[in-house]
This record gives sequence, structure tokens and C-alpha cells, in this order.
Amino acid sequence: MGLLEDCMRANQEVAGTFGERPQLDKHPAKQLVVLTCMDCRIYVKEILGLKVGDAHILRNAGGIVTDDVIRSLILSYRFLGTREIFVINHTGCGLLGLYDDQLRKELAMETGKDTVGLEFFGFRDLESNVKRQVQKIRESPFIPQDIAVHGLIYDVKTGNLRKVIE
Repeated sequence: MGLLEDCMRANQEVAGTFGERPQLDKHPAKQLVVLTCMDCRIYVKEILGLKVGDAHILRNAGGIVTDDVIRSLILSYRFLGTREIFVINHTGCGLLGLYDDQLRKELAMETGKDTVGLEFFGFRDLESNVKRQVQKIRESPFIPQDIAVHGLIYDVKTGNLRKVIE
């Protein structure tokens, strides 16, 4: 049996008891948005002590503030009441030390396609990257200044969070 079948079976088990669960509001209970990396070692809810329904969780490679992240942040605060943002990067990130130009060249060679528009947002320093992502949010003309934005680093080996910027 394949992975899809396993997941579909697990879904049927959950769906069978779904009506017994309390109905959650679409507004995050803690008025929080968390932007972090897609890395599977980051247990977002667990490391922050959150439950389902407490926060919006946005994930992408590197926990990078892209136009799509800004779009999600706008929708989250305007329509769903969020008032605080955590940007969490982590140790051992695959984008740490990644050179965008090199990856674009490799992809162009492998595929024969133009890679000029592709951005991977590789970075050289973890703490500087966190600060840069927080700054992008704070400088966005679409995110109100009274929304708190915090930058943190998660250590994947110890489970500890460290504040970088508040």
C-alpha cells in the first residue's frame, strides 16, 4: 500500500470522530501568526505551546517574507484579527549558505529553461536573515505599525528558542 492510501486511511479515522470535536472559530484564539521554515523538524505548535485554532502558521523554505507572505499577513490581520507575528528561522536550514546564482545555473543546465526570474532567498547568516525578514514586515506599508513583530531562532538539536529581535 502506498503513502496516499495510508494517509487516506488515517483521514477516514479522523473524519469518523470529527463531529465530536469542538467547532473552532476561524479567528486565531491567540491573535498570532507564525512564519517559519517548511523544515519538518520544526514542531511549531509544540515549541510554542499552541493548540489547533490558536494561530495561523505560514511556512515556506527559509521562513522568508515574500509577496505571498505579505498577502497572507494582510488577510490575517484585516479579516481574522491577528495582532502579533513571530518570524522563526532555525539552525541547520538548507537555505543557509545556498547561492541562488549557482542553483539557477544548475537548473538552467539540467532543464534548458530560463531561470532568471527564480529566487531562492539563500542567506549567509541566520541572525541577519531573521532581522531582515522582520524588517521587511515592519517596512511594509500594508502592515500596521501597532502589530508586534518578533524574530526568533529555533535550535533543531536542543528545541530551544532564542529571541533575536522584538
